[in-house]
Amino acid sequence: MGRGPSIEGRKNAEDAKRAKVFTKLIREITVATRAGVADPGGNPRLRAAIDKALSANMTRDTIDRAVKRGSGVDGGADMQELRYEGYGPAGIALIIESFTDNPTRTVADVRYALTKHGGNLGTSGSVAFQFTRCGELVFATGGDAAAEEKVLEAALEAGADDVLNEHGESIVLCTPENFEAVQQGLIAAGLNAQHAGVVMRPNNRVEVPEEALEQLLDLLEKLDSLDDVSEVSHNALLPSGTAE
Repeated sequence: MGRGPSIEGRKNAEDAKRAKVFTKLIREITVATRAGVADPGGNPRLRAAIDKALSANMTRDTIDRAVKRGSGVDGGADMQELRYEGYGPAGIALIIESFTDNPTRTVADVRYALTKHGGNLGTSGSVAFQFTRCGELVFATGGDAAAEEKVLEAALEAGADDVLNEHGESIVLCTPENFEAVQQGLIAAGLNAQHAGVVMRPNNRVEVPEEALEQLLDLLEKLDSLDDVSEVSHNALLPSGTAE
């Protein structure tokens, strides 16, 4: 009779997944520090990166080391923030953000992933016009009218531009410059987002033909698995229950 994965095997897989997440978070903190100052109080982007790391249970010591790297105290001066644009299966537009110390390696990895999954790498600006950079905070309201109203009132009070209700979630949108103020206003109102950040949000979502869906999902998973890739944005309208 066959046996399932051992406890040790599952733990090793979970540890490997956690290490990959930490690698991405450390790079994000490093680059955010380089882009501003080492004090999160004066660097909203660094503060957001640290908050994300803390929510992933990263220790303060690890965060502090990443900040030191970004400030040049402990290496890390060669880290760069790069963006790639391209297309996936069925012409789905993709924006791939990365933090890397080796752009040659990163672009080769991204190009290979795209080509292997029916896509191709585009030139700078080839798909960016289909997206808008904005602050986005997502709250699980479950379609409850009272919960949605609470988010709406707090968001508008905090200076948000719009609130959308989709698939049991309330999505608060604001300018990148107002993101920190809006987030703090919502927290002060007792509302904690399940996801928050400055993102590239598609202006329109595109239906994915059934025959291309599995290939697209495989591509998104592959890109996300690359150590150098920090964020992947796309304009696909995915079926409910699939990962964004």
